[in-house]
Amino acid sequence: MTVSIAINGVAGRMGQRLICLCTDDTDLTLAAALERPGHPSIGQDAGTVAGIGTTGVTISDSLADKADVLIDFTAPPATRAALDTCVAHSTAMVIGTTGLSEDDERALDAAGEKIALLQAPNMSLGVNLLMALAGQVAKRLGDDYDIEITESHHRFKKDAPSGTALGIAAAICDATGKDLQKDVDHGRHGDDVPRQRGRIGMHALRMGDTIGEHTARFATLGERLELTHVATSRDVFAHGALRAAKWLSGKPPGRYRMNDMLGL
Repeated sequence: MTVSIAINGVAGRMGQRLICLCTDDTDLTLAAALERPGHPSIGQDAGTVAGIGTTGVTISDSLADKADVLIDFTAPPATRAALDTCVAHSTAMVIGTTGLSEDDERALDAAGEKIALLQAPNMSLGVNLLMALAGQVAKRLGDDYDIEITESHHRFKKDAPSGTALGIAAAICDATGKDLQKDVDHGRHGDDVPRQRGRIGMHALRMGDTIGEHTARFATLGERLELTHVATSRDVFAHGALRAAKWLSGKPPGRYRMNDMLGL
C-alpha cells in the first residue's frame, strides 16, 4: 500500500528535491503540490517546476485532494497556514521548517491532539543520531567539560542559530537538567568574557554555499571530544522527511519526533 504525499513549498529548493525523490519512490504517490497564493508556479505541473518532466500533478494554493501526509519545508508563516489546513483535512504532517516561535510550538501541541505530527529541526538521520549522542556525552562527562556548539550554513540562511544547533543544545539540556533559554551563550564579545563553568557556547557561521555543518565540542584540560555532522547534499533532508512520512502515515494523533521513528 502506497502513502499519498502532499508537498508544501514545491518551488523551493527542498520542495523540488522532494518532488523528484517522491516520484522515484514506489512506496509513495504524489497527491498534491502546494505553493503560496499568487506564486507564479501555480497552475504549472509540479514535475516541470522540479525539472523532471510532467507528473500530472498541478501546483495549487490549496489542498483540494486528500493526502495521507503533508511535508512542509517552508517558512513559519507558510507552515502556520499549512498546519491549519492539515487539521481541517485530518492530514498528518511532517514539518522541517525552522525558526518557529514559542506560539508556534503551542499551536503544534494543540494540533497534535487532532492529527499525527512529526516536527524536527533537521530531517537527516545522522543529525538526529548526533543529537542523541551529544546528550549522552554531556550527561556522562559533566561540567568538568566545556561545551561549544558551532554551525555553518550558506550565506542566504535567514535564522540563526540554526534549528539543528538549537536541537543539539536542547538534547544536551534535556540530558543534564540545564535550561535552553538560560544556560546558552550566543557568541562572545568584549574585553572580559571568560568562559563560565556549566555554560553552553553557541556560534553561527554564514558563508558561501555551505549546506550544513554542525559540531558539538566537549573539552577539558588535556583532551577534546568532537561530534560532527556534515551534509554534502540536501537530499539527506528530503530522504529523511520522506522516510518520516512513511512512518507517520496511519499513526494516531500526537506529536512525534525523529527519535521515535529511529527508536532512540
